[in-house]
Amino acid sequence: MAPSYDLEAELRKKGWKRVCGVDEAGRGPLAGPVVAGAAILTPQFAGKFFGQINDSKKLTHKQRERLCEEIKAHTMWGLGVCSHEEIDAMNIRRASWEAMRRAVEDLTLRFPGKINYVLVDGLPCREMEWPWEYKAVVRGDTLCESIAAASILAKVARDAFMAQFDEQFPGYGFAQHKGYPTRAHYAALREKGPCTIHRKSFAPVRAEMVRQGFSSVQVLKKS
Repeated sequence: MAPSYDLEAELRKKGWKRVCGVDEAGRGPLAGPVVAGAAILTPQFAGKFFGQINDSKKLTHKQRERLCEEIKAHTMWGLGVCSHEEIDAMNIRRASWEAMRRAVEDLTLRFPGKINYVLVDGLPCREMEWPWEYKAVVRGDTLCESIAAASILAKVARDAFMAQFDEQFPGYGFAQHKGYPTRAHYAALREKGPCTIHRKSFAPVRAEMVRQGFSSVQVLKKS
């Protein structure tokens, strides 16, 4: 089943017109940033693309690229990024929420106006305070159309970052596996060691650094 616009419609009936869906991409990889998207869909846009907009993981690369263009052309949207350094400093959960906060903030800069309500994919993050009222929706990218749209924005943007990193750090296969822990990625880690964008706080990367004789605070710069 495709995500619905029911939650957004319910909130709009209460007079809240700027209901923003937010999601992130990149919690699981061993390298690169975590990227978040934010999107406010009008009922017209949601209706037109109902059945097409879905959790980004359920779409092909071409479908994501096409829908991302539509979302950017016809909705209010924003992006937020937390780097690998920030992930190591604050942990991936907090970094994911910070990226989502930045995505909403970016949306308000691109399209000035008050955000009435934010629908966030996943579980609540009680240790972080947000300036907006929000609801955490478990599996929101499969249930809520605006969160699904945000997931597409986040995935397309993060894939583009990883393609750039593939050119900067050749031999790791970032353009293919996007930093996720695949066999090819583990093989490259063993052969080349971690590079600058690897998340040193993640156990497989830390273990490889120890195996190769580097301390946890050292950063290997290999290309």
